[in-house]
Amino acid sequence: MNDNGLSYFEDYALGATYECGSVSVDQASIVAFGKEFDPQPFHVDPVAAAAGPYRGLIASGWHTSALVMRLLVENYLSAESSLGSAGLDELRWPHPVRPGDTLRVRATVVESRRSLSKPDRGIIKTVVEAVNSDGQTVMRATAINFMLVRPGA
Repeated sequence: MNDNGLSYFEDYALGATYECGSVSVDQASIVAFGKEFDPQPFHVDPVAAAAGPYRGLIASGWHTSALVMRLLVENYLSAESSLGSAGLDELRWPHPVRPGDTLRVRATVVESRRSLSKPDRGIIKTVVEAVNSDGQTVMRATAINFMLVRPGA
């Protein structure tokens, strides 16, 4: 069970929104992630970034996604029943993440159904959103997850 009381497929109520916590982002982590995984100048070089299209350093969208995933694992996905994901649909980064931003993550269940081929599990679709301190959405995606049903259900 996680902080939201979610343990098994049945606990993910269709239409429910769950707050998944927040995370702050600093310049050092933006640059470190960028250097290792997405070494574009606006992710790794504050001087070049200041003269670039975003007028300053911004986090890689993949960095944002990794931060969001951590919060989902800690506060939304059940350690007892999560069986992984089939992927994401419509992954978007509509606003950049900048040093000093604090991101708040929420998850809304938009589809929930039992598997026809594997009756011990269900499939949930979740709209995941990360919002910065200014209320701007910095990431939005639809996740497709497999969850075990409650034993004996």
